[in-house]
Amino acid sequence: MYSHFFKRVIDFILVFGVLALIWPILFLIAFWLHFANKGAGAFFTQERPGKGGKIFRVIKFKTMTDERDAAGNLLPDAARLTKVGRFVRSTSIDELPQLINVLKGDMALIGPRPLLPQYLPLYSKEQACRHKVRPGITGWAQVNGRNAISWTRKFELDVWYVEHCSFLLDLRIAFMTIKKILVREGISSETSATMEYFTGNN
Repeated sequence: MYSHFFKRVIDFILVFGVLALIWPILFLIAFWLHFANKGAGAFFTQERPGKGGKIFRVIKFKTMTDERDAAGNLLPDAARLTKVGRFVRSTSIDELPQLINVLKGDMALIGPRPLLPQYLPLYSKEQACRHKVRPGITGWAQVNGRNAISWTRKFELDVWYVEHCSFLLDLRIAFMTIKKILVREGISSETSATMEYFTGNN
């Protein structure tokens, strides 16, 4: 009953209240990023699969410039990630616009993170179970390593969450998320400024 009804009701009420309080802060952050990103804008949207694999557009603060090399190719993530963007990312402020996705019903506050659509055919049958619930702004994998763990481990944690979803587990994840943000753990993988792409065999 919780995962099918009460979870959505609680998310809507909480997010509506939070957005009513913090919208001036979001405005100021957007203004700050607009200039830090050298004209690349403060927001970006990207297609992501939600519950049942249904595609929606996730909203995030933009933390990188659109700088390119002489051939017109985007520079590596590490080169485009600004100092402001690094701060916004490390404090998870870049995730705040996704509250709008939660309000719309595309996402939940807590659940498996929405990944790229091109990963869908790469999942094993067990890994695909992560799409049985709405994706979340934070989740069990995020509080147990975030980008610093392997894809295999991340998917194991996502599936475990789907199978054990409850109010108490969501409450635990919420408190663990606050702790992770404060100590800024697991922001990057060991070999990348963000996270390597999933290829289906790692």
